[in-house]
Amino acid sequence: MTAFIQDLVEKNHYQHTHLLHILRAVQAHYHYIPKDAIEQIARLLAISRTQIMGVIEFYSFFHLSPRGHYEILISDSITDHLLGKHELAAYLEEKLNVKLGEVRADGLVSLDNTSCTGLCDQGPAGLVNGYALSRLDKAKVDQITDLINQQTPLEGWPQALFQVDDNLIRSDLLLSAPIPAGAALQSAFNRGLKETLNELDISGLRGRGGAGFKTATKWKFCSEELNDEHIVVCNADEGEPGTFKDRVLLNSYAHQVFEGMTLCAALIGAQQGFLYLRGEYLHLYDKLEAILAERRQAGLLGQNIVNADFNFDIEICLGAGAYICGEESALIESLEGKMGIPRNRPPYPVTHGYLGKPTVVNNVETFLAAASIAVNGGNWFANIGTDKSKGTKILSICGDCAQPGIYEYPFGTDIQTILDDCGASDVLGVQIGGPSGTFISNKEFSRLLAFEDLATGGSFIVFNQQRNILDVVNNFTHFFAHESCGFCTPCRVGTSLLKNQLDKIVDGHGSAGDVVALEELCQIVKKQSHCGLGQTAANPILTTLERYPELYQAQLKKISYEPGFDLDGALETARRLAKRDDAGAHLAQVEE
Repeated sequence: MTAFIQDLVEKNHYQHTHLLHILRAVQAHYHYIPKDAIEQIARLLAISRTQIMGVIEFYSFFHLSPRGHYEILISDSITDHLLGKHELAAYLEEKLNVKLGEVRADGLVSLDNTSCTGLCDQGPAGLVNGYALSRLDKAKVDQITDLINQQTPLEGWPQALFQVDDNLIRSDLLLSAPIPAGAALQSAFNRGLKETLNELDISGLRGRGGAGFKTATKWKFCSEELNDEHIVVCNADEGEPGTFKDRVLLNSYAHQVFEGMTLCAALIGAQQGFLYLRGEYLHLYDKLEAILAERRQAGLLGQNIVNADFNFDIEICLGAGAYICGEESALIESLEGKMGIPRNRPPYPVTHGYLGKPTVVNNVETFLAAASIAVNGGNWFANIGTDKSKGTKILSICGDCAQPGIYEYPFGTDIQTILDDCGASDVLGVQIGGPSGTFISNKEFSRLLAFEDLATGGSFIVFNQQRNILDVVNNFTHFFAHESCGFCTPCRVGTSLLKNQLDKIVDGHGSAGDVVALEELCQIVKKQSHCGLGQTAANPILTTLERYPELYQAQLKKISYEPGFDLDGALETARRLAKRDDAGAHLAQVEE
C-alpha cells in the first residue's frame, strides 16, 4: 500500500487539488479507503487527516469500510421505478444472495441503491465498479451473477452489458450541423476576439444549465477582471434525475464542446480549463481523454493554438457521487479537492472562482452552442426562438413515452408538440426540469418551452394516467433529503422533515393539519436554504399541491371519521389548498 499511494500521489504532482483523483484511485484499487492510506495521503499532501475524512464521508462513491470486489449500484430514480426497478432489485438480492445496502459474506459482491445514473432513457440501469449497466432485466442479472461468481474481471464481461446508446431522435439548429474541429477558433481569430464576443452577445445565448444567465455578459465580466490567471470550467455534473443530454453531447459532440471551452479561454484570457465530469459517466472518461490528446496533436490544445499566441489546455476531473456539485460554487470546491459545499455569494465565480481566480463556469450545451455561433454568427442563432429565449434547447425526454431520448427544439415550441413527437399518450403530467423544476398537468400542454414560460435545464419526465402522483413526489422528496450537503439547517433538517411529513400523509396516517404543516414547512425550506438545492427541494410538493390538492386530501379520508377528527383543520386545509376554479367543490367535499 505504501508504494501504491506514493506512486499515486507522485503522479498527481503532490497537488491537494487532486484529492478526488487520488481517492477515486484508492477506492477502485481496495474497494474502500483504508485508514493507513488516509494517514499517508495526509502526510504527502500536507493536509489534515480530518479534511480527508470529511471529503470521504461527503461523497457517496467513497467508503471507509470494505465494499464488494464487485460493487453494484442500482438506480433509484423514478424513471427506473416506472420500469420495474423494485422487482429487479429483489431479483438481484435473490440471485446474488445479498441484501441491498450490504456486502456478501464472502466479500465478493455488494449491492446498494444510487440516486441516478444518467441512463434514464435506457433503464432500469445500474453501475458495477462505476461502469454503466443499461436496460437491466432478469436475463442480464442471471448473466451478471454467473460472471461475478466466476470472478470474471470486468474486462472479460460481454460488451453488450455496458452498451449505452445516444438515442438522438430529433436534431435542429445545433445537432444537425456540427462544426469541423478548429472551425470556431479559426473563425474567432480571423474575425477578431472582441468582435466574436460581440457576435455571442448578438446571438442572445443564455446558459443552458437552467439559470439562463446571458453567456456573453458572463464572459465579458470575467475577461475584465485584472488577474494574470483566468479559468474555464465545463459543468458536466448533470445529476438531475431525468437529465442525460450532456452524456450524449460528450459522447458524440465532444470535439465541439472542447472547442467551445477553448473559444471561451481565448475570449477571457485563460490558459487552464477543467471538464468536471459526473462520476456516473466513468464510461466516457477514456474516450474524452483520447479526444483531448487528439486535439493537442492537431494544434487545437496546448501551445500556440491555431498558430496564434494562445496557450490553453483542459483537464478532466471526475466527480464522486454528489448531486450538489452541479451547483457551480460547490463544483469549484470539489475541483479544489474539498467537500462540495456551495459558497456564499457574492463574490461570484467570475471574480473569485477556482483557487480565487476569475472563472467562467458553463454547461456542456452552452459551450457547444457558443462554438457554432462563432462559426455561423450571432444572427444565425438569434433568428430562432422567442424574444427572450434565442436559439434551440436540447431536451432529455424519458418516462411514459414510446421514444425516450434526445430532442432539439426551437424555443417557443409548445409542450403538446413535444409530447406528440416522443409518442406520449394518455398523459397525466410532465415533470419539467427534473425534481427541482415544475410539474405541469395535462391542462397546461399549450405552454411554451421558453425562459419566460417553462424554463428547464433540459429534463422532461412524462407520466401517464396510470401513475400515482404522490409516488413521484415521494421519490423526489426522498432524493433531496438524501442529496442535501448538510451545510445549512433549513435544508439539512428541513428536507428530512419534508420526507417524514410526506411519508406520514402518503401512508394514510396524516390529519388535515399535517397537510397545512407540510405546506408551511415547504415555504421555510424554500425561503431559508443556503443554495439552490434547498430552495427547490420543496418544488415537487408545492407544484403538485397547487394542481392536485384533492390527492393530498384523499390520503386523509382514511381517518376522517375517527374519534377526534379535526373538522376545523380540514376546512382550513381545503381553503388553503383549493387554488383552482373548482375551489368550491373541494370545500364542499370536506364540509360534507
